[in-house]
Amino acid sequence: MKKGIHPEYKDMQVTCSCGNTFTVKSTKEELHVETCNKCHPFYTGKQTSTTQRGRIEKFNQKYGFANKEK
Repeated sequence: MKKGIHPEYKDMQVTCSCGNTFTVKSTKEELHVETCNKCHPFYTGKQTSTTQRGRIEKFNQKYGFANKEK
């Protein structure tokens, strides 16, 4: 690699809107994000699948499929 043409990587402090902070390597010094792995619904398990259930029920009603339970 050539010397003097590559950016200098340093520790960057990432701050989430929930207050969580973590450190990564980057060319910038700090970054503010809206969601992180501590507050995102997908990672916390608080994600609801109501929209998906609604689409499935709509499909079943449209094509006349009965809800078969064991």
